[in-house]
Amino acid sequence: MSAQTPACQLLERQQDDYTALMVVAPPVDAWLIAQSTGVISGDLSVLNEWQAAGKTACSPFMLLENAVTHGEIVLFWPKAHQLGIWWLEWLCSVLPVGTAIEIVGEHNGGVKRVPKVLAERGMICDKRDNARRCSLFASRTIAFENTLQDAWQRFEALGLTLVSHPGVFGHGKVDEGTLLLLESLEKELPKTPQRILDMGCGDGIISAWLAKRGHTVTAVDVSAFAVEATRRTLEANNVDGHVLQSDVYSALESQAYDFIISNPPFHQERDVSYGPSQRLIRQAPERLANRGRLIIVANAFLPYPDLLTGTFGSFETLADNRRFRVYGASQSGR
Repeated sequence: MSAQTPACQLLERQQDDYTALMVVAPPVDAWLIAQSTGVISGDLSVLNEWQAAGKTACSPFMLLENAVTHGEIVLFWPKAHQLGIWWLEWLCSVLPVGTAIEIVGEHNGGVKRVPKVLAERGMICDKRDNARRCSLFASRTIAFENTLQDAWQRFEALGLTLVSHPGVFGHGKVDEGTLLLLESLEKELPKTPQRILDMGCGDGIISAWLAKRGHTVTAVDVSAFAVEATRRTLEANNVDGHVLQSDVYSALESQAYDFIISNPPFHQERDVSYGPSQRLIRQAPERLANRGRLIIVANAFLPYPDLLTGTFGSFETLADNRRFRVYGASQSGR
């Protein structure tokens, strides 16, 4: 089976060297799933693909014993540079000193910066291969003071303390779309407590904002980094909420919500992907209580109006600042 992604095509050239390949933060790739023995990823959709193939799959926050103590370890360098550094330091923290690791990635994803990152940490760097606008480097883990907690950035916004991580959307700032969404929610939400699902919770700003106003919040995200960030944000603001990792609605029970609120993603690394947003909208009526309401914010150019109309019969534009729009739709087609 041939590789689908350029980085995996580069790895496939080395496959005779791999006997027990453990991949870290990889893309979903059919060849890679078949070739590897397991995966470590913060993305639940990635974990599910490996589990479906009967392979070991775990999150860095729920690491199985001995998951990365044998075999060949390959880190896929992510687009977010600081996240790549976190993964590298995480591997050094969980592996014995001197463990061989490899780092692969696309040139337009920033992998060319890896030699400098390794040099700054006193780690060796051997360039193993270069093809298909990708590079593969080899190094070994070292012992250094654990700085993983330093990646969790705390900052203040909208009267809230937010805890963010490089692996979370909008790391270290509140994006314009979320601000527009919260302005709309101030007008749209009843003052009485509501059962609200925050879909794609990110660093937890929406969940904390809702919980501060007395609403009962369930927060979900496909990213383990986002789930952990939201938990920390809720704790930092002394508010409660139920937070869990879920690929859209997959991990949720049958509870109905008065509101589903979301700033849905449409990117996976550099690729545009509408799949999760489409499932969010199309399956929302099954998750909403009678006269329950879906409110989302999206870039103005995204093709959600037709999807909302097809699902709910009608929708409203609650806010529009030319770059972003907030849409509302309800069970009754209000």
